[in-house]
Amino acid sequence: MKERILAFIENLGRIDSRIVYALVFLATAIPLIMNIRIPMPVSPEVKSAFQAMDRLKPGDVILISTDYGPSSAPETQPMLEAILTHAFKKDLKVLLMTHWRFEGLIMGIQGLDKIAKKFGKEYGKDYLVLGYRPGVTAVMIGMSKDFRNIFSTDNEGKPLDSYPMYKEIAGDDGILNYKDIKLLVGLEAGDAGNFWIMIVNARYGVPMIMGTTAVITPEYFTFYQSRQIEGLLGGLKGAADYEALLGISGFASRGMVSQFAVHVLIILLIFLGNLSDIARRFRS
Repeated sequence: MKERILAFIENLGRIDSRIVYALVFLATAIPLIMNIRIPMPVSPEVKSAFQAMDRLKPGDVILISTDYGPSSAPETQPMLEAILTHAFKKDLKVLLMTHWRFEGLIMGIQGLDKIAKKFGKEYGKDYLVLGYRPGVTAVMIGMSKDFRNIFSTDNEGKPLDSYPMYKEIAGDDGILNYKDIKLLVGLEAGDAGNFWIMIVNARYGVPMIMGTTAVITPEYFTFYQSRQIEGLLGGLKGAADYEALLGISGFASRGMVSQFAVHVLIILLIFLGNLSDIARRFRS
């Protein structure tokens, strides 16, 4: 009897790899399909970011910079969609730009079109896409005088000051610059966020929050602790926390459950592998 039990345990370490792959697939897919949620505590840095957005009044202008591409989208795109949902719920005006050429524009426009459609928002009236211009620091400094110094036209090539939204937010002087921006949102997969903080926040005093991929989040905690940024969304967990504060269940919330399920599965498989090895030693 003892020999049979040891043999059974030993065989657990010889699970066909195809079964392992199938289990990982199911652990990933089921929470995404069934919209399973697990209550999680919201991190203070995400709560601070949410509060910075929530303090804004209808008609206030936010500038979003989508400095990431498709490879980082699983982490950062849910942040964009959650922040846009919050912004349009509060009837904020949204300007979108990028330092990541066409990649950042593709992701930003996809997110804007999706969320704007849900809230019935109109291009040129409620939001504008400024686009991309080369030269990170030159762009940031040039925008301090007048956004039209850098973005004379929008992403479609139409003069920026021809839109009703521009005329509304630029005011009587007709000049749009950082003084009109109530909050800057940097969604970052590289170092453009550092320049936003070191130039636009430090020199022009623009309040900002950051959303970053998990791998670069630790370096941004310094800026959060020094209060150079008002909040920080770190990785998929940060996006899920923001969704929780909004009371919605988006991709990030479901993705965190998938991640949790896969981690539990991996730990279980490691445990079974070690148990099998112990059984093999007892039998030898």
